[in-house]
Amino acid sequence: MKNERIYNMTFSSVYPLYINKIEKKRRSKDELDTVIYWLTGYDKDSLQAQLEKEVCLKTFFAEAPQINPNADKIK
Repeated sequence: MKNERIYNMTFSSVYPLYINKIEKKRRSKDELDTVIYWLTGYDKDSLQAQLEKEVCLKTFFAEAPQINPNADKIK
Protein backbone atom coordinates (compact mmCIF):
# COMPACT_ATOMS: atom_id res chain seq x y z
CA MET A 1 0.00 0.00 0.00
CA LYS A 2 2.84 2.39 0.84
CA ASN A 3 4.51 1.68 -2.49
CA GLU A 4 1.34 2.51 -4.42
CA ARG A 5 1.26 5.97 -2.87
CA ILE A 6 4.88 6.55 -3.86
CA TYR A 7 4.42 5.16 -7.38
CA ASN A 8 1.48 7.51 -7.93
CA MET A 9 3.57 10.60 -7.17
CA THR A 10 4.61 12.53 -10.25
CA PHE A 11 8.24 12.33 -11.23
CA SER A 12 8.18 16.09 -11.83
CA SER A 13 7.32 16.62 -8.15
CA VAL A 14 10.03 14.27 -6.87
CA TYR A 15 12.84 15.41 -9.19
CA PRO A 16 13.30 18.86 -7.54
CA LEU A 17 13.47 17.13 -4.16
CA TYR A 18 16.29 14.93 -5.46
CA ILE A 19 18.07 18.03 -6.76
CA ASN A 20 17.77 19.77 -3.39
CA LYS A 21 19.07 16.71 -1.59
CA ILE A 22 22.11 16.21 -3.79
CA GLU A 23 22.99 19.90 -3.77
CA LYS A 24 23.06 19.79 0.03
CA LYS A 25 25.62 17.02 -0.37
CA ARG A 26 27.64 19.24 -2.72
CA ARG A 27 26.70 17.32 -5.84
CA SER A 28 25.29 18.77 -9.04
CA LYS A 29 22.12 18.36 -11.05
CA ASP A 30 24.29 17.05 -13.90
CA GLU A 31 25.55 14.28 -11.64
CA LEU A 32 21.98 13.38 -10.71
CA ASP A 33 20.99 13.32 -14.36
CA THR A 34 23.95 11.08 -15.19
CA VAL A 35 22.76 8.57 -12.58
CA ILE A 36 19.19 8.72 -13.90
CA TYR A 37 20.44 8.18 -17.47
CA TRP A 38 22.52 5.21 -16.33
CA LEU A 39 19.67 3.69 -14.32
CA THR A 40 16.83 4.19 -16.80
CA GLY A 41 18.31 4.66 -20.27
CA TYR A 42 16.68 8.07 -20.65
CA ASP A 43 18.73 10.82 -22.26
CA LYS A 44 18.50 14.58 -21.74
CA ASP A 45 15.59 15.08 -24.15
CA SER A 46 13.56 12.06 -23.10
CA LEU A 47 14.02 12.90 -19.41
CA GLN A 48 12.79 16.43 -20.07
CA ALA A 49 9.80 15.02 -21.97
CA GLN A 50 8.87 12.85 -18.98
CA LEU A 51 9.11 15.88 -16.70
CA GLU A 52 6.86 17.89 -19.01
CA LYS A 53 4.29 15.10 -19.30
CA GLU A 54 4.15 14.94 -15.48
CA VAL A 55 4.06 11.15 -15.45
CA CYS A 56 3.82 9.25 -12.19
CA LEU A 57 6.86 7.31 -10.96
CA LYS A 58 5.26 4.04 -11.99
CA THR A 59 4.93 5.26 -15.58
CA PHE A 60 8.37 6.88 -15.50
CA PHE A 61 9.99 3.53 -14.80
CA ALA A 62 7.60 1.53 -16.98
CA GLU A 63 8.43 3.74 -19.98
CA ALA A 64 12.17 3.76 -19.29
CA PRO A 65 14.04 2.85 -22.46
CA GLN A 66 16.37 0.38 -20.72
CA ILE A 67 16.59 -0.26 -16.99
CA ASN A 68 20.24 -0.97 -16.26
CA PRO A 69 20.73 -4.69 -15.58
CA ASN A 70 22.91 -3.78 -12.58
CA ALA A 71 20.18 -1.65 -10.96
CA ASP A 72 19.39 -4.39 -8.46
CA LYS A 73 22.90 -4.05 -7.04
CA ILE A 74 22.25 -0.49 -5.83
CA LYS A 75 22.16 -0.35 -2.05
